Amino acid sequence: MEPICHKFDLSPPQLSPIPPKLTKPASLFCYSRRYASSNRKFERKLQVSASYSHHEVQPVKANSNGEATDSECLVKSIRRGLVGFAAAAAALASVWSDSSALAESLTVAFPASRIQEVNTVQRTLVEAWGLIRETFVDPTFNHQDWDSKLQQTMAEIFALRSEDAAYKKIGAMLSTLGDPFTRIISPKEYQSFRIGSDGNLQGVGIFVNMEPNSGHLVVLSCVEGSPAARAGIHDGDELIEIDGQRLDGLDSEMAAQKLRGRAGTTVTVKIQSGKDSKSDSVIREVSLPREYIRLSPISSAIIPHRTPEGHLTKTGYVKLTAFSQSAAADMESTIEDMEQQDVHSYILDLRNNPGGLVMAGLDVAQMWLDGDETLVNTIDRDGNLLPINMVNGHALTHDPLVVLVNEGSASASEILAGALHDNGRAILVGHKTFGKGKIQSVTELHDGSALFVTVAKYLSPALHDIDKVGITPDVQCTADMLNVPKDSLQKDKSSVSSLEADSCIMVAEHELDVQESEGTAS
Repeated sequence: MEPICHKFDLSPPQLSPIPPKLTKPASLFCYSRRYASSNRKFERKLQVSASYSHHEVQPVKANSNGEATDSECLVKSIRRGLVGFAAAAAALASVWSDSSALAESLTVAFPASRIQEVNTVQRTLVEAWGLIRETFVDPTFNHQDWDSKLQQTMAEIFALRSEDAAYKKIGAMLSTLGDPFTRIISPKEYQSFRIGSDGNLQGVGIFVNMEPNSGHLVVLSCVEGSPAARAGIHDGDELIEIDGQRLDGLDSEMAAQKLRGRAGTTVTVKIQSGKDSKSDSVIREVSLPREYIRLSPISSAIIPHRTPEGHLTKTGYVKLTAFSQSAAADMESTIEDMEQQDVHSYILDLRNNPGGLVMAGLDVAQMWLDGDETLVNTIDRDGNLLPINMVNGHALTHDPLVVLVNEGSASASEILAGALHDNGRAILVGHKTFGKGKIQSVTELHDGSALFVTVAKYLSPALHDIDKVGITPDVQCTADMLNVPKDSLQKDKSSVSSLEADSCIMVAEHELDVQESEGTAS
């Protein structure tokens, strides 16, 4: 194999800034990568396919003439795999690059730190930079020279002495892309992320998200019966501090990491409640015990319902709190069980569901639809519109369906709601949804960290834009609790009496009656 590293110009501007008075030969990385042409092919199937490529990263010692000898070009291939998607376009379609002769080759050289942990982060930077270069949804990289950004950031990292400082430099580089969802998390944070997707964690039971306009961290929802719920923390509350540390500049995953911890320990949070009404706005500090939190994504109940004609029927109520790995299987089991109990209509509650695994959302959508319906449309970095369709779908039930949504329904929840609404399968009741219409791939890097990259945007089946817009329901409602003391509701929120006191569910039951009378059920 012909060596890919030959000569390196150590003079500015290529490697500037270089530490002065180097008494020993400079140690360099040589990075070479072939980038395929933009002729990408997509299989429109509901499947996840692993995508592999490799980076050739070389630590190179320059001789006194500033040259790297062939024998010193030691190639170390770092394989990366597509390990999972927390809202990922590549989870919706198989993607591969055309490996034609049109591919371009790029070689970049830069100084390598002699501090091992910083050196490791330098390699992580190369890997992250390459992934973004190939997949980021904006091919202009926010109108900046992304190749030069690598050299600039690498030189800045070279002078650092700690791993944490080096990761912060990568974070600062990613922030220049202007996309808050493209980010890197440490190996420890990634383990916590995977635990959450698996449906089990140790923590306080809060779902947190960053409000895209203000950058504030807000509570999307609390797990029922969790320490946070028992302490009276509600959706919409703003998270200000964790254990005395201000959260300015922290993203939702970093905040979640601080909230999690070993069961039996405690964490102190400062929250601001009632921000919609300045006179009632209250800042309070709460000490929360960490516990084992079982994130069962499904809760259900059968609500007896009397139609306007006086007939007694059964309405199946299903609340989906997150799109974890078990969401689709649990949903299928719940629907089949309710069908056995002679349920005549359904209410699917997606309120305060922050999203999760997109494939889980699409799997759930298929349980309610037939045929080859379009579930979602994606737009790739080249502007190509790519519909994602079912293949010979067979619904588990054709009973009338209402879907409840609100401002806490985000990402995969919006994909599911849009799929059911635009295909004429469901009426939407509630408030306008959160408005997250970007799709991220999640790639585990060689050091155990993870890179989230926005790889596509999505539109509803009817081509409605969702990002920063949300989905407006057919019927508005507010989830007021009617004629039932709040204390009794908090004891058992899944009880039939509590559900019947929810005004949005009352509106949903009315809409189900309308569907029955008009014969509009799919």
